[in-house]
Amino acid sequence: MTYTDKHLQETREVIAGLNVQAIEKSVELLANIRQRGGRLFILGVGGSAANASHAVNDFRKICGFEAYAPTDNVSELTARTNDEGWNSVFVEWLRGSRLNNKDGILVFSVGGGNLEKNVSPNLVSALQFAKQVGAAILGIVGRDGGFTAKVADACVIIPTISVENTTPHAEAFQAVVWHLFVSHPSLKTSLTKWETTR
Repeated sequence: MTYTDKHLQETREVIAGLNVQAIEKSVELLANIRQRGGRLFILGVGGSAANASHAVNDFRKICGFEAYAPTDNVSELTARTNDEGWNSVFVEWLRGSRLNNKDGILVFSVGGGNLEKNVSPNLVSALQFAKQVGAAILGIVGRDGGFTAKVADACVIIPTISVENTTPHAEAFQAVVWHLFVSHPSLKTSLTKWETTR
């Protein structure tokens, strides 16, 4: 078996292992956030930050959300990192955005955050603040989901099929799942270009 065969086989197993109920619960929660006039803040680091930026576009353009990713503002992100430290960049950004109980947080992460292992403590701090103000919490995360899965109101965990490929599958399937979200009839409000071009 080539590596390509192995990777694609793992991909099929990830798809088969996705929890449909968790996905539907996430869609319902997202619809509720939009209905009550809440904003959606999408958090991620590394490849997940790039996914967050793409997802913000899709939620805004396809689903009519007011959506933001703090990592899209490099000036503020680097100023906060320089002056206050990396661990607090998201929580302070959310505080400055006046996160409230109408809003939602959507976390893209491979591990979901873990203070004991010092993995993504910035996500943990942001989620602790979200809990304090009563914002809804959603996640698309890998492995066991970490802190995100523990505190989320709805969380899709990308199954780990191969430990060696935890990160590529988790980040790839963030895109699969959020594209499912924005294509879901409960959320989609605008047709996309290629679906309307004949």
